[in-house]
Amino acid sequence: MREFLVEITTTVPEGTAEEEVARRRTAEAVRARELAATGHLARLWRPVGELRSIGVWRAEDETELQEKVLGTLPLRPWMTLTVTPLESHPNDPCRAGDTG
Repeated sequence: MREFLVEITTTVPEGTAEEEVARRRTAEAVRARELAATGHLARLWRPVGELRSIGVWRAEDETELQEKVLGTLPLRPWMTLTVTPLESHPNDPCRAGDTG
């Protein structure tokens, strides 16, 4: 699978009932755990003091990422995404000792 850096900003539409927001956030947490278990969500961070997330996500290609991974998130209709495809850097410390 390829890796993608995904920046996510979630904006709840004005007038949305708190119960709906709570329901979606709970479902989002469940779905994130499922995607982590299948290897699609590798890491997820929240910058200090910001209401956005930055994560490393995995999929076969960007179409799969958009449709079958990110598209399955309960909060997706409220999200703005920036997707950057990633590739290994020759100086990545994790590549040390990597022969392939």
